[in-house]
Amino acid sequence: MAFTFAPLKLPSPLICRANSTSPPSLAFDAAYIKRAAELADKSAGFTAPHPNSGCVVANTASDGRQLVVGEGYLYAQGTAPAELQAVEAAGERCRGATAYLNMEPNHSLEDQTAVSALIQAGITRVVIGIRHPLQHLRGKAISAFRSEGLMVDVLGEDLQCKSIEDALKSCLLVNAPLLYRAACQVPFSVLKYAMTLDGKIAASSGHASWISNRLSRTQVFELRGRSDAVIVGGNTVRRDNPRLTARHGGGHMPQRIVMSKSLDLPDVANLWDVTEVSTLVATQRGAKRSFQKYLASKGVEVVEFEILTPKVLMEYLYDRGCLSVLWECGGTLAASAISSGIIHKVHAFIAPKIIGGKNAPSPVGELGMVEMSQALELIDVHYEQVGSDMLVSGFLHPVPDLMPVIPSIDETSAIDPSFSPYESSIIFFYKTWDPYGAFSNFSPHPIQMPDENGDNYSWPSVEHYYQAHKFVGLDDPIAKTYLEAIKNAKSPEEAARIGRRAQRQRPDLVRSDWESAKISVMYKALKCKFSTHPCLKSTLLSTVGSVLVEASPHDLFWGGGRDGEGLNYLGRLLMQLRSEFSAESASNSQQQEASATA
Repeated sequence: MAFTFAPLKLPSPLICRANSTSPPSLAFDAAYIKRAAELADKSAGFTAPHPNSGCVVANTASDGRQLVVGEGYLYAQGTAPAELQAVEAAGERCRGATAYLNMEPNHSLEDQTAVSALIQAGITRVVIGIRHPLQHLRGKAISAFRSEGLMVDVLGEDLQCKSIEDALKSCLLVNAPLLYRAACQVPFSVLKYAMTLDGKIAASSGHASWISNRLSRTQVFELRGRSDAVIVGGNTVRRDNPRLTARHGGGHMPQRIVMSKSLDLPDVANLWDVTEVSTLVATQRGAKRSFQKYLASKGVEVVEFEILTPKVLMEYLYDRGCLSVLWECGGTLAASAISSGIIHKVHAFIAPKIIGGKNAPSPVGELGMVEMSQALELIDVHYEQVGSDMLVSGFLHPVPDLMPVIPSIDETSAIDPSFSPYESSIIFFYKTWDPYGAFSNFSPHPIQMPDENGDNYSWPSVEHYYQAHKFVGLDDPIAKTYLEAIKNAKSPEEAARIGRRAQRQRPDLVRSDWESAKISVMYKALKCKFSTHPCLKSTLLSTVGSVLVEASPHDLFWGGGRDGEGLNYLGRLLMQLRSEFSAESASNSQQQEASATA
């Protein structure tokens, strides 16, 4: 369900306290920041696991009125940043204007697009809702703006008043999954359930379709579409045989995850059909090996844990890069997840029905509480009527507000020059937000490489090029359709979804030599990427002496795996490139020395 913002209203200026030079109207600042957060929320479910970012550019008209002259939001990593979209929409009206950002943008050696766009457009002031939650990016954009002479105000730090507090809350909520993930080291977890007025999620017989109305179920589909994964237990699979699809006509489809210690699961289930979206089954080591093989034959991924608990699974999904998870499980698993402390928010759909039944299940099982004083209270509770149903939602833990300011890596190094976060001889990289995230195939660095016709083509990322080349050279019209869809994908994540889904649905259309050719395809794309972008080449050369490991816990070919059992071919190719670049650099140095002494 989309986060609901109040309509954008621009109230009269309020008298509020400001720690920096007082802007003309803090009320205008608050309204425009809330608008930036509203724009950012448009991409929820598509940006994962990246931030939801919005930008509003406002300037003063000749009659003194404050006007919005440009807006934008980040659709997904690898697409045009919100700041660039906003200044392009505003054009010359950016001169002397103020840019409002719900969150500090990414600013690193490898990606400075957002900051550069605002500086070059002539923006003179930037108002930021919250700092970037990742420490190695935290404060970098703010420092870059200030070094260029722009005034920067951060809500809650430089600007404080009631209207500013409301705007800050909007910024926190729109990126709550990212903030929880950064603060708690687990994905943001939402427990969703539908129950009758007397607190039942099914009849005594187990029948549960349908408790909530159609409008409520539509909102559940939207919730799924905003999540990276949906989790159920074995009981739900046995009793309900769910599909767990988003069913919203396209876009992001969350991975389905089943938790089952014993693997007492049916041979036939909707979740074993992975043609449209993947399924992962989490179980304990050694459980029903024959059934594990059966699931693997259906294309279902099985992951074993020594002891399977909600907390262990969330830690694994965190390492896997998940940002948000929706729990749609029964009462027993819900109670275990709550007790583990990994449920952050609850969505309860209450239907005006009474079903009764002494043995009818409730949404949350035994928590071991004996007094009402022990009850868990939701905070920031929201009530919404959905047709005949009532939706009650709230947080079990407050949204991290990132206060006080945690020093960034650069700030820490300035205080203590002996501090080095990268002393290890092994450098792990995986997601683009990592300190070495530019090594990822999903990093937004375009490459000029031939397309299927041999023509030079600008591929938005290595992932676009790699996925498309599964279908290069095939005459089949469907294969050509897949290839064209990948070329036009708005983001690397979208290109990967299309390529992987097509490979699952039509493995017969993947080029016959793909398994032997894919390493060469990847190598050519990587060499072009690091040769095209000098900053990336410099970063790669700075790792000389370190082993590079792609830290995917599930990709055992390109990544290193959970326990180092992976082949790490991506890391190997990068180290091969590094060696080649080092040799070239040494040769060039020798030639320059020879020329100088000639």
